[in-house]
Amino acid sequence: MEKKYLTLKHLMIDQQKCIGLHFYTDKVILAMVKELPGVRWSEEFNMHYVKNTSGNLDAIYKQFRGVAWVNSNYFFSNSSFSRNNPPIDVNAYRNRDIKPGVLTCPESYLRKLELKRYANNTVKTYVCCFEAFLNHYRDRKLEELDEPDIRAYLQKLVQEKFSNSYLNQAINAIKFYYEVVLEMPNRFYAIERPRKETKLPQVLAKEEILAIISNTNNLKHRCIVSLLYSAGLRRNEVLDLKPEDIDGKRMVICVRSAKGNKDRYTLLSHTLLKDLRNYYIQWRPKTYLFEGPGGARYSPESITQIVKKASRKAKIKKRVTPHMLRHSFATHLLEAGTDLRYIQVLLGHSSTKTTEIYTHVATNVYFQIKNPLDL
Repeated sequence: MEKKYLTLKHLMIDQQKCIGLHFYTDKVILAMVKELPGVRWSEEFNMHYVKNTSGNLDAIYKQFRGVAWVNSNYFFSNSSFSRNNPPIDVNAYRNRDIKPGVLTCPESYLRKLELKRYANNTVKTYVCCFEAFLNHYRDRKLEELDEPDIRAYLQKLVQEKFSNSYLNQAINAIKFYYEVVLEMPNRFYAIERPRKETKLPQVLAKEEILAIISNTNNLKHRCIVSLLYSAGLRRNEVLDLKPEDIDGKRMVICVRSAKGNKDRYTLLSHTLLKDLRNYYIQWRPKTYLFEGPGGARYSPESITQIVKKASRKAKIKKRVTPHMLRHSFATHLLEAGTDLRYIQVLLGHSSTKTTEIYTHVATNVYFQIKNPLDL
């Protein structure tokens, strides 16, 4: 006997939350759907629906138990609250000086971001993207907007030459409101995302990196640049390091609550360890390994400037960023024969697919190929 399926989907009809009942043509399923209390047909969504109430949801499960499998993957959210990110100060967004007539994120949006404890960069991106969306449809209520409206807005962004990355961020920010704030997971399940761009990472030669390190201004700066490269750290991961995260006995560095709220271990260089010990004796940091004035957390801009100034002094013609040192770390390990799975762990990637990008820039494989001009 062929198994029957019924898929639940979130719908907004006449500004009311509804449960959409999607199924392939089946006389039995159709007859049972029509028996549900208050069921109606939507020409717009081409499916039957009932009001979104706990009673109706229970009735659906009871009606189809043993008859059809009710697919709720589009209906219930599997996302969990982040526990490791530090609390964010959304009051900065609440207390901004706003120009007259400009719409801002509703309090429910800010509150949910706060409760989810998203990283500060994510909060900044979501607020910026969602407020741009709000002000585009300033004369309409959010609950009235549907998929064609969102597609029209995204088309506008495409025509204005916004990047694919920004388009994806805009989609995430919009979906966050409807799916998380209004608790309608996967409501806009059919919104198309732009094709992901594949850009190769920019990598420096080891000689260039050593030149940058040797052209830093002082011991503190040398330790920061050395950590970016020798441990493959992101800029914020360096900023969040504490003295106790450096394990000189096991020769590892503990990276806590990194991207995706994941802890991991990465390599500690013997050469760097000597510099770090001398740095600690000289600077005596209290909370963070690298601190600014008054013991505050060192700023991201300071690290960027350290790398830029050192690369200029080293006469590197490329535009060098802190993240390029992380790319170089992974590429040089791969060229030295390190297994890709180990590099994935050291970088903190969730999947080897992310790490595989470095196979496209590692040059060791090219050295084994004889150029046809030289044959």
